[in-house]
Amino acid sequence: MDNAGFFSGMVLKFCRNLYLLQTLFLFVLLSMVTGNSVFSQSQDSVIESFHADFEIRPRAEYRKDYIQLPTDGFAPDFFVSQRNRLGLTYQRKALKLHASLQEIHLWGKSGKISSIGSINAYELYLQTAIARNLWVKIGRQGLLLDNGRMFSDAPWAQQSRSHEGIRLFYDRKKLATDFTIAATRKYPKQYEAAYSPVASHRYQLLLVHHLKYKINEHYTLTTINFTDIFNNKNYPGKSWFSINNGARLEYRDSNFYWTLNAYYQYGENSDLKKINAFYIQPEISATFDKTTFRLGAEIMSGEAAPDDRVSRSFGILYGVAWKFMGNMNFFARFPADVNSSGLINPYLFVLFKAGKKLSLRADSHLFYTQYPLRDENNEKAATYLGFENDLSLNYRPLKNVNINFGFSYLIAEKGMELLGKIENAGETPVWSYLMVSFNPEILHYKKVKK
Repeated sequence: MDNAGFFSGMVLKFCRNLYLLQTLFLFVLLSMVTGNSVFSQSQDSVIESFHADFEIRPRAEYRKDYIQLPTDGFAPDFFVSQRNRLGLTYQRKALKLHASLQEIHLWGKSGKISSIGSINAYELYLQTAIARNLWVKIGRQGLLLDNGRMFSDAPWAQQSRSHEGIRLFYDRKKLATDFTIAATRKYPKQYEAAYSPVASHRYQLLLVHHLKYKINEHYTLTTINFTDIFNNKNYPGKSWFSINNGARLEYRDSNFYWTLNAYYQYGENSDLKKINAFYIQPEISATFDKTTFRLGAEIMSGEAAPDDRVSRSFGILYGVAWKFMGNMNFFARFPADVNSSGLINPYLFVLFKAGKKLSLRADSHLFYTQYPLRDENNEKAATYLGFENDLSLNYRPLKNVNINFGFSYLIAEKGMELLGKIENAGETPVWSYLMVSFNPEILHYKKVKK
């Protein structure tokens, strides 16, 4: 076994036992729900609280003339997914226990009137202070870093995304930093991995360092450095890993904002090729009265032709794609979704706040490959793929009710056919959704002890 495999194996054995802690934690939390709090005898002057809420979030989706996943067809598709989530949180001076239990239900999916996508825990963790300004969080937890491009808890997905491991936090006035160690284990196969917050992960070990430093009232610097180690199924007994180093610089004042986000990726892939890839995202935005304009681009490196020794395709595994590359999710898996040819995505977002309860948004994207694709005759095709427009509406009629409606379409070019995303560039792929979220508070208990 190589050094990476030995190190990941040692840490993996430790992290795989976290479910025992999660089970014990859930028992303690449920015992508090029934009134048998194990912390109720403290004589210190502290504030204890317990909070319970429930979310019901059905979402109806319709899509036509495009493929979203390899198993999907091009025929029109309509189905409803529903997230039922119970949140339980106990908190005191230096301790937090949190459980987020959920069931993902499907209506009309895969020809079935009703089916269960998954029953699981989105989050199940213990957080406590171990020193001044130093905290530790242990268990299953969402991981949202910076703007969500590299690491996101995927709030749009009904199942969301989480990781199992240990996270250390250090927080001061201008500086906040955290370090995460996460691992995967064998999960039950009763439900589809696509509807689990953790079962789709393939890494053996994930190490993440995140730092945010407020330079002054206008400038902020964020860095994210991480490595993930995988078991190489193509070469038994070997592991492969990638390393990512990057940062984002931001400037903001009352009405203007600009940022530059850049990452370099290296290491090796599952074919044991060396990785030499990059990602760049510049953006500027300005707000005028009730309207905000965001103009930017994403540039992800690729390669002109396959190379037996080096891969220049940048891959993102733990962030969200739709937030930056369009709601239709044509480009969510890299480098597979662009045939390793790289992607350039100029975008313009317009956000209009119509009132306290209503906001409107229009996102426009142009898609280009960095290098030309090859057509049926192995000739170079154009790099332009198409134009996507995403229109959405958000309405909050009541405090705990949120209504979202969206409509998206793509004006495609021949390149989308070559990528296998659509059957006919002459057709207009569309996607629309209606989502209602009802999130009432069930119980909120707070006690001050003297």
